[in-house]
Amino acid sequence: MSTNISIKRIDDHVNFEAVNSRGKSILMDGTDKIGGKGNGVSPMETLLMGLAGCSGIDVVLILKKMKQQIDDIQMDVSAEIEKMGDYKRYSTINVHFNIWGDIKEKKVEKAIKMSIEKYCSVAKTLEKASDITSTYTLNPEK
Repeated sequence: MSTNISIKRIDDHVNFEAVNSRGKSILMDGTDKIGGKGNGVSPMETLLMGLAGCSGIDVVLILKKMKQQIDDIQMDVSAEIEKMGDYKRYSTINVHFNIWGDIKEKKVEKAIKMSIEKYCSVAKTLEKASDITSTYTLNPEK
């Protein structure tokens, strides 16, 4: 199994459009320090978005399979950036899940653990370079 992404520069700065094999796209841009214009997310931010999206999909599917009533979910990701010579990396990443619904707390804990530790391909890819943790709040005020 393979996947293909095409990325094209769309101006004379560092603004790029990334398109997947289904024609869906996102804009990526560098910071203003390197000529970015604020037209998209940074490539590093896309990693965090991918992690949250992947684990969010898993958690929803797992909770549904557990016959839990999930009304809404929101993930907030925070990360610490560590300079490693010429590059930077995320040394620690925390995914915080806000979950609403008629859900047993033990089921939420199990679903999140299963996603981060077993099913989320993005987490499995990043875990060798970053310490990934997760937290959650069940039925917080909106």
